[in-house]
Amino acid sequence: MTWLVPLALVLLTLLGMPLFAVIGAAALWAFHLAGVDLAVVLIEFYRIAEMPVLLAIPLFTLAGYLLSESGAPARLVALSQALLGWLPAGLALVALAASAFFTAFTGASGVTIVALGALLYPALRQDGYDESYSLGLVTTSGSLGLLFAPSLPLILYAIVVQQLNIAPAVSVEALFRAGILPGLLMLALLGGWSIWRERHRRTPLTFDAARLRRALRAALWELPLPLVVLGGIYSGYFAVSEAAAVTLAYVFVVEVLVLREIPLRRLAEICERALVLVGGILLILGLSLASTTALIDGGVPERLFTLVQSQVDSRLGFLLLLNLFLLLLGALLDIFSALVLVVPLILPVALGYGVDPVHLGIIFLANMQIGYLTPPVGMNLFIASYRFKRPVVALYRASWPFLLLLLLSLLLITYVPLLSLGLL
Repeated sequence: MTWLVPLALVLLTLLGMPLFAVIGAAALWAFHLAGVDLAVVLIEFYRIAEMPVLLAIPLFTLAGYLLSESGAPARLVALSQALLGWLPAGLALVALAASAFFTAFTGASGVTIVALGALLYPALRQDGYDESYSLGLVTTSGSLGLLFAPSLPLILYAIVVQQLNIAPAVSVEALFRAGILPGLLMLALLGGWSIWRERHRRTPLTFDAARLRRALRAALWELPLPLVVLGGIYSGYFAVSEAAAVTLAYVFVVEVLVLREIPLRRLAEICERALVLVGGILLILGLSLASTTALIDGGVPERLFTLVQSQVDSRLGFLLLLNLFLLLLGALLDIFSALVLVVPLILPVALGYGVDPVHLGIIFLANMQIGYLTPPVGMNLFIASYRFKRPVVALYRASWPFLLLLLLSLLLITYVPLLSLGLL
């Protein structure tokens, strides 16, 4: 009769039971079957308090939300347009570059679609881009920054791997470096295709040095942000959590005190929205540590590896199977839940096939990024449908050329490890 509990949990999940409750119940049931005191769940949950890097998650999240509520998105688009708008398909390149930068700081592609979509989509239509292309570009661009520092999923992957203690140490700094070339590859493929597609377009803009100077002056306060974060971390001057604190302090001073674009009365509302997201992540992470311990104690990863190895006898075959699984997962689960639930299961299997854990992290996140666009239930498709008041089927049609290019980049990222490991 022990099978009734897992079956009940699956049914409750399908009926809408919160994911953290399902994870917690599964961990309690597994420890009960093993005859372990259930207090171990609380002990495992407490482990998240011992992770210094965990402080970076709420700090970077709040900084990203403050940026999204300020005039920074408009200034970023204006600067990108001054730099790139005079090129063929210049406005498309602006959308790609601005969205990737913004998503890297917010860590949530849906926020980018909502924050930048109101600026980019009307601009694309006004510039003569057809509706389908404009919708597909803005929807796709929303998830492009997940591989760039200081993206929250990169940080969370490192935390999950560090807690497993079954692989070589994976640092956040290593993941930040590993995501640079794969992220640029995705941008290059989409940007190159956009330039070729719009190669006959005659843009009304020309390069204007005075316009660029004005855009630079307007964005003067935001420009140091990448230098503060990346320069501080890569130089060794800041730890990741310290860089997050400095970033939040800088954004607060600039947007609230200097530019005064966010009234003090709105801070509580913005903090609430940011910390609801953080609270959900921490709750799922804490309970997943308990469920992961139960899985490892029960030998589940070893049995899973044995099962996979009996069906797949090559590393290349395993990576192909992994991509198919992760694409489906990315379409069904949000990226944070997928990280804490699935990484503990697939990491031991991937290590058995000789896959580097840093490379695995980039493969995982690239799949999740594409999963946001994968029909029928990719989250960004529905967010864009709601944001632009278009049927979701129209978003399916608009996104498929971009999806094919991202799948091509995924194959290169998967089978050319040097893209992920070359800068380490």
